[in-house]
Amino acid sequence: MLHGLLRPRRWSRLLLPLLAAAVCALAQAQAPVSPDSATDAQSRSLTEWLTRIHDASRQRAYVGTFVVSAGGDISTSRIWHVCDGQQQMERIDTLSGEPRITVRRNSEVITFAPESRRAWVDKRESLGLFPELLRTPSNLIPEFYTHRESGTARVAGHKARVLEILPKDALRFGYRIWSEQTTGLVVKLQTLDAQGQVLEQLAFSELQLDAPVSMGKLSRLMSDTKGYEVYQPRLRKTTPEAEGWRLSEPVPGFQSMSCHVREPADQAESPPMQWVFSDGLASVSLFVQPFDQTRHQKENSMVSGATHSISRKMGQHWITVMGEVPKATLEQFVRVLERIDR
Repeated sequence: MLHGLLRPRRWSRLLLPLLAAAVCALAQAQAPVSPDSATDAQSRSLTEWLTRIHDASRQRAYVGTFVVSAGGDISTSRIWHVCDGQQQMERIDTLSGEPRITVRRNSEVITFAPESRRAWVDKRESLGLFPELLRTPSNLIPEFYTHRESGTARVAGHKARVLEILPKDALRFGYRIWSEQTTGLVVKLQTLDAQGQVLEQLAFSELQLDAPVSMGKLSRLMSDTKGYEVYQPRLRKTTPEAEGWRLSEPVPGFQSMSCHVREPADQAESPPMQWVFSDGLASVSLFVQPFDQTRHQKENSMVSGATHSISRKMGQHWITVMGEVPKATLEQFVRVLERIDR
């Protein structure tokens, strides 16, 4: 199950909607978006900047084309986004690689593969939307990141303010964000390593704000699965302790967000437990499943853009940790993970 997810080509298909979610982060704050000014921008705290980014997607409908560059791979997609203040919907069509149509209503997601006539229903609430400022149990972002404004630039014909978010330790990456000056919408996003080099980038190449996008039309598309073989995995919410696991000590800044087990279609298969962590910006998923000698033969590590993953054998279990963080951070998660005597 996990080894398929970690193949670079398969992972790039998962990465695309996640990066789209970086632009369309689910907003819960209710403060209205106000026009930007140089004075206001310079006086904003990091929390105020990130809250403004959240609010931007709640207030605006838009249509655009965006390009994702990660680990030498380049993907292009078309997005339609609409919101009514309470719920958000979007459609994402891949324009490169295998055709995919992904439709999202808040955390509900369905992905259509027109060529194979298959569709996958899922929930994205635990996959790490950027920023997770409003979902984490407490806002620790200012304790682990600092920020600075870096002037203005034009992206896809829109003037944007440039914000750099810099980590205070070596456990996380930095970000450079282009926020549309009037609305606050993210129009470009880069993930940076410790030397300031770009690991991956998302940017709109064309963007129409306040576009006439129909929520009703997207709803009909989402429910129209006629002619498709639909796969809907069953998720069982649980706790790490109930599954016999814990961290001997916390990884600084990262808070537990969710834990679940995906019920297998084949009862002979042992599904992994997925334990999700976030520091409010970066997310880490920790997978645990029984060791299978026929499938788990070699410990390994992989990297694609800003996403690292490592796999290790721990007793009679196979551990895989992946996230948009340095490899050393994942190694620390593995080091403090321990089995509870039961």
